[in-house]
Amino acid sequence: MSYLDIDLEQALSVAKRAAREAGKIQEDYRSRGFTVGKKGETDLVTEADLACEEAIIRVIRETYPDHDTLAEEKGGSGASSPFRWLIDPLDGTTNFAHGFPVYCASVALTYGGEPLAGAVFDPTRNEMFYAAEGRGAYLNGDIIKVSATNDLISSLLATGFPYEIRAVEQNNIKHFTNFAMLSQAVRRPGAAAIDLCYVACGRLDGFWEFHLKPWDMGAGALIVAEAGGKLSASDGTKLDLYRADIVASNGHIHKAMLDTLAM
Repeated sequence: MSYLDIDLEQALSVAKRAAREAGKIQEDYRSRGFTVGKKGETDLVTEADLACEEAIIRVIRETYPDHDTLAEEKGGSGASSPFRWLIDPLDGTTNFAHGFPVYCASVALTYGGEPLAGAVFDPTRNEMFYAAEGRGAYLNGDIIKVSATNDLISSLLATGFPYEIRAVEQNNIKHFTNFAMLSQAVRRPGAAAIDLCYVACGRLDGFWEFHLKPWDMGAGALIVAEAGGKLSASDGTKLDLYRADIVASNGHIHKAMLDTLAM
C-alpha cells in the first residue's frame, strides 16, 4: 500500500467536511454555554473539545473506517493503517473558554508522517483553509500564497508559549524577546493552526513555536508548503510533525529566523 492508493480530492473533502462540522459545534457551544475542565494547571478542556472530536472522527469513519486517527483528547485509535488522521478538534481552547475569538478545528490526513490533505476551519470568520499535496493552498475557494517580505525587520511574526511555561526550560521567552527586537512586530494569537494558515495567506511572514503536538501542525504545515512557504525544525533540519518544534515562513526570511533562534 502507498499514498497513491488514495483519492486526494476525496480525502480533502472529508477533511473539510469534518473541520466545518466541528466549527458548527464550537459556535453552538459558544452561544449556549459550556463547562470547562482542566488537564493541568493551565491546560483547559471543554465540552466542545470532546463533542468536536467525536464529530470529526465520525465523519472520517464514514469514508475511511480502517484508517488510524490521532486526536488531542482521545489519543490514537490503534488501527494498523499507514494512513493516519491528525485531529485537533478545538485549537485555541483557552481562547474559546475566555470568549476570545481565535480558535479553529484542524484535520489532516498523513501517510508515513507526511501530510497529504488538510483543512483548518475558523468558524468566527467563516474561513476554511485547505490544501492537498501538489494541488496548491486555498482559502474559501481562492488560491493563497505566502508574502513577499524579504527582511526580518519588515516582518510580522507569530509564536506561542507552552502550557507548562513555568516549568519547562525551553519556554520561548528569550526567543520572543529577540524576535521582538529584530522584527517589525510579534503576535501571540493562541492557535498554532491559524498562525500557520496566516503565514500561508500572507497575513504573517513567519511563525515559530516549541512544545507542539502533531495535530497542531499537520494541516497547517501542508497549507504553508502548498502556498509556497518554507518549513523546518527550529535547528533548520527537516520538519518532523512528531518532534514538537516548527519554523514556518515565506521562505525569504527563513534563514534570518533560524539565525535568531540560534542566538
